[in-house]
Amino acid sequence: MTVRYSVRVFWVAVFMLLTTGAFDMAHGFSLSSGTLTRLISDFPGTLANALRYDGEKFGFKINGYGTAGLLEPDFETPYFINDWRVRGEFNYHPGANTFGLVYAIDAAAVDEDKFMREGFAYWQHRDYGRMEIGFTDSVARKLGVGLPDVGGLRVNDKPLFYKKIQPSGPVISDTTLTTGRSALRMNLVSMPLHGAQYGLSVAGITDDYDYAIDAGIKLRSPGGKVKTAYAFGASFMSRPDNYHTDAYTPRVNADWRAQVSGGMNLQYNSFMWGLTARVIYDDDPIGPISDGLALGTGVSYDILNYSVSLTYILSDTGVWNHDIDDYIDHTAIASLRYKYSENVDLWISLGMTSETPFVSAGLRLTI
Repeated sequence: MTVRYSVRVFWVAVFMLLTTGAFDMAHGFSLSSGTLTRLISDFPGTLANALRYDGEKFGFKINGYGTAGLLEPDFETPYFINDWRVRGEFNYHPGANTFGLVYAIDAAAVDEDKFMREGFAYWQHRDYGRMEIGFTDSVARKLGVGLPDVGGLRVNDKPLFYKKIQPSGPVISDTTLTTGRSALRMNLVSMPLHGAQYGLSVAGITDDYDYAIDAGIKLRSPGGKVKTAYAFGASFMSRPDNYHTDAYTPRVNADWRAQVSGGMNLQYNSFMWGLTARVIYDDDPIGPISDGLALGTGVSYDILNYSVSLTYILSDTGVWNHDIDDYIDHTAIASLRYKYSENVDLWISLGMTSETPFVSAGLRLTI
């Protein structure tokens, strides 16, 4: 009975998406697969500014989004899921220089009992680049590229489905390098020059590790029908001590941790293909294993108000340790999104982890 009910709910959701699109074409069409070379943690790159003021020397902007929906593991018991983020920025821009303050909070931070996602100050010169000091992502992650995904399950940032589907082992769910936002950090990044952008991060003053050094590079070709972006990152962390940044892997205790990641986005008209990979190595780890590799690929296509995507992620944790069996997880997600208006999206996703199929649907508001 429960399975039959779930199947009926799924097809009703599909019908609502299709018929809503048929009767609301007055809202116009939007090719909205996202910005080709968006920064994964660059919030303004993916959201409209709900409230913005640009004065002669001062400015501010506030933006955010909220997602609410249901997720049914094994097509049985539905669970409520939600995701949200709010970000505010204040800046002072006398001439070529801009000075600013940024604060953001979201559902992922609150889930980890944190009072912010990021908070930092920055200085930017329009000819040279930008410096950030505070608690924020490393430049290797900010210059990274994500996988195409039009659903509402946060595939590129601590996926929501693993909150309700407990895997049998540790899963590296993010395919782009990260060293977290909990330590005081300085980011230095250049302005784009001939399609290339470079960056360096240094982090420390934390109980989680001695220090971390990250570097990143992005190469873009945004002109023409075929647009491409390539991103590469590397990181070294000294003596991680009970360190934890990946949501679905154990805490890390090791002599050092090294990471590399790479990614590519290719866009042709309304079609996009993405490919990403991340490798983590912990030297002489103590306790549960949390290093390994993650690979991902995905495609998306936009037509009128509709977007579809297919995303696949492979996680192999413990691959470097021959004393224990590694844990491999395969995840595939197909999603359909209807853009009802500039600020309202409806989405539905069918997915499968190595052990559990699931269906999810919801509503997303962007402000």
